[in-house]
Amino acid sequence: MINAKTTLADFDPALWQAIEAERHRQEDQIELIASENHVSPRVLQAQGSVLTNK
Repeated sequence: MINAKTTLADFDPALWQAIEAERHRQEDQIELIASENHVSPRVLQAQGSVLTNK
């Protein structure tokens, strides 16, 4: 059973590292693609909350 308090970094370090690398890439580089959006940390928090449960 998975502990609900286990962080993604603890549960899957490779996935966490990939997410962090992508976050750094997006912060450090410019993307000139009209359809790309950069969401705020508040939007990311809301998407990762219980509000996304179906």
